[in-house]
Amino acid sequence: MEPIRGRIYRFGDDINTDVIYPGKYLSITTDREEMAKHCFEAVYPDFLKEAKSGDIIVAGKNFGCGSSREQAATCLKYFGIRAVVADSFARIFYRNAINLGLPVLVAPGTASMVTHGDEIEVDLEKGSIKNCGTGETVQASKLPAFVLDILGDGGLIAHLRKKLGRGKIRGG
Repeated sequence: MEPIRGRIYRFGDDINTDVIYPGKYLSITTDREEMAKHCFEAVYPDFLKEAKSGDIIVAGKNFGCGSSREQAATCLKYFGIRAVVADSFARIFYRNAINLGLPVLVAPGTASMVTHGDEIEVDLEKGSIKNCGTGETVQASKLPAFVLDILGDGGLIAHLRKKLGRGKIRGG
């Protein structure tokens, strides 16, 4: 798996799912591309103007806390966010992201070594984060091989289809 390189959009601690994807849209749309148009709009409206497909989110502690809505990870993936790196994640957000094929890495110290707009390289296999401007590196918690397989296949449903050798999984 090739390292992921991109410009970062930096956030602080305790970014909850209501901030990532506003609850008022939960009953309005299930279209993933439409969801992507509402990332962070209520609290960080500049995100939609400044962030670009291919960016990487770097955050502090407890990213994705709050409700267990899958739409938070979905809107980030379909916006084009390539990975999320944080000091820590809420457990359900973390698993939702992996299931959707959005790489997430626990890497304490990353947020303090980068500035908004820096370019970083995320090596999922090595579990390392490198600031491309300064050369500084942080070691992340390495992802298990089965998680790398899920991410490499594009998410859990695609992974199961591949593993089971079927084009369609009932219910999926």
